[in-house]
Amino acid sequence: MSSSHLFYETVQGFHEFEINGYSLMKGIGVGEYKSSGIFTVGGYDWKIRFFPDGDDQASEDYVSVFIELASPGEVGASVEFKLLDQCQEGQSFCRTTSPHMFNTGCSTWGFKKCMERSELETSNYVKDDRLCILGTVSMVQTRFEEGKRHVIPVPPSDMIQNIKGLLESEVGSDITFHIGSEEFRAHKSILAARSPVFKAMFYGQMGNPDMETTVIEEFDPFAFKAMLLFLYSDELPEAHKLSDSDSVCTFTLMQHLLAAADRFDLARLKLMCEEKLCEDMIADTVADTLFLAERYQCQELKNVCLNFAAKPDNLGEVMKSDGYSRVEKCSPSLLTDLLKKCMRL
Repeated sequence: MSSSHLFYETVQGFHEFEINGYSLMKGIGVGEYKSSGIFTVGGYDWKIRFFPDGDDQASEDYVSVFIELASPGEVGASVEFKLLDQCQEGQSFCRTTSPHMFNTGCSTWGFKKCMERSELETSNYVKDDRLCILGTVSMVQTRFEEGKRHVIPVPPSDMIQNIKGLLESEVGSDITFHIGSEEFRAHKSILAARSPVFKAMFYGQMGNPDMETTVIEEFDPFAFKAMLLFLYSDELPEAHKLSDSDSVCTFTLMQHLLAAADRFDLARLKLMCEEKLCEDMIADTVADTLFLAERYQCQELKNVCLNFAAKPDNLGEVMKSDGYSRVEKCSPSLLTDLLKKCMRL
């Protein structure tokens, strides 16, 4: 006996279109619009169109918002728009469309009269001359699967757990690292497979495969332990699992791990640290993160820091932080970059 299965699934994608300098857009004319960047949902490219003076004469006292299918094809989708409350005091303004068939001849769908312009400009949706529109595209897609005559359950891989267990048990370890007052035992072959720097240290032309102990200077023990856990598990360790001290917070750990990733050429760990620093960014620490981004050549992280610090709501608190004083003293070129960013907002 054979079987087949047809699945209907909803696919959603979101895009935040932030308009800085909203007042400068007014007066561009009825029917004129500005587009967001392209975002992809369900294999199709989309854009948000914003008409500050309305889409046509009937909507000239309103702002109009549409979704545009920016790639060829035909697809049905429903659209939701939210005007985000910049003061975070109330609910966002939300409008949802009925399902619509997008194609080459009818590539846009949305609201001609999304909100009266006078109401918008006196609301919390526009603050510091900034407007944020969150567009959501929802699509129904089908997926077809052929049934299997015989099904043998296969458990998930436990390879990572087994390799991580070697680090915890120290079975077969052949190298001891002295970090400050602590020792860590590991396996040269695993470290060499994960890091080009360790590979050169043990097996390169100038390396020593018979090395049994080594001292690594200027390294915090908890950060080295975190890096080892990553090398054996490919996961970003959590701060509270590394030390009993409350002083080892996530931000401190990410600072040290970013330095370790750069030192031992761990590209994936470096990007994971950058992502975490972006997620947890606050005004009190963004200057320190900016300094790290410049030091370790993390251009994307640097851009995120500059955009965050330059916002009028954040800039005052950033300038009061200890990190800002360090940046001012050690890297004045970063202050120039921040000033340029402020001037563009």
